[in-house]
Amino acid sequence: MRRLTAGVAGLALVFAAAAASAQMPSSTPASSPIAAAPGAMSVENTTIGDLLADAGAHAVLEKDMPALIAYPGLDQIKGMTLRAISVYPEAQLDDTKLAAIQKDLDAAKKP
Repeated sequence: MRRLTAGVAGLALVFAAAAASAQMPSSTPASSPIAAAPGAMSVENTTIGDLLADAGAHAVLEKDMPALIAYPGLDQIKGMTLRAISVYPEAQLDDTKLAAIQKDLDAAKKP
């Protein structure tokens, strides 16, 4: 538990720098479920580790969330979903951003 807390705290630091350069409206955490296309990975249910293990999804994360890819504590959050980390404001993941990532994941799905 202590390691997870440290990982989340580190995530906060990584995304704080991104927050300084891209202002996002302060709002409540994302809460509306986002549907995935059949056969596509999901921001709701697919772990970050599984997204990183898939070449297409990894490319989506590199494009849409480069700070996540570079996050030094990434191993500590690989068991979480993008929806799960969206509750942390530093992650800058609201419903709009999650929907954009999901759209890219849908496009990258395996045939």
